[in-house]
Amino acid sequence: MHPLRDGTLTTLAALDAAADRTIRAGLLLPWANVAVESELPRLNLRHTTFHHARLVPPSRTTAIDASFWHGLREASAQALDSLSHVPLDVVMLACTSAHFTGGPPLPSRVFTAFDALLHALTEAAVERVVLVTPYPEPVTEAEAAAFTEAGVEVLAHASLGLTDGYPQVTPYQVRVLVERLPQDAVDAAGAVVLSCTGWHTLPVIHELEHQLGKPVLSSNLAMALLAARVSAGVGS
Repeated sequence: MHPLRDGTLTTLAALDAAADRTIRAGLLLPWANVAVESELPRLNLRHTTFHHARLVPPSRTTAIDASFWHGLREASAQALDSLSHVPLDVVMLACTSAHFTGGPPLPSRVFTAFDALLHALTEAAVERVVLVTPYPEPVTEAEAAAFTEAGVEVLAHASLGLTDGYPQVTPYQVRVLVERLPQDAVDAAGAVVLSCTGWHTLPVIHELEHQLGKPVLSSNLAMALLAARVSAGVGS
């Protein structure tokens, strides 16, 4: 199987169908994130059960900044401990930007949503992408640099410039943001990345893949793909 060959949702369904066991995936959620818990069940994975624990940063803020990202990392050990009686096969910090913005180390064997994005792109042999985020421009640029450091070239990026309120971003806003990308960059890219676990992008994935003629990968879909590969016993 060549992941993402026929589109992200099709690849995910094929991986789930090929699974030979049901696995438990732990998700450490930013405390105000409502998109993960609404999107992942809609993917109808038969062989993955998701178990959630909420991360409350000491600052008790929701806007992304250093105190928020560092607070999520600080809260990860306690959140993971709350799941200690659940036999988990994989654990993910359901935040993309916490990966490349610094802070205390995460517990061992905890993947970030950014790790999941990289894993999906690596399995698909995608080396060039265009990047779309709701983040402020400096955060988007930091993510582009993190992709570059990992060997994935970001040909262009576009962002909404928001520090908070990601669940309120509409599908229309996502589509308009993608339309801001230079067409030549989109044509040359192997995939379109919709980064951030906190905004609702699932309603536009299929439409964008049909419109652009290439895979569209969101942070939430990347986490689902990582879990599905574990249940199917494929990939690195």
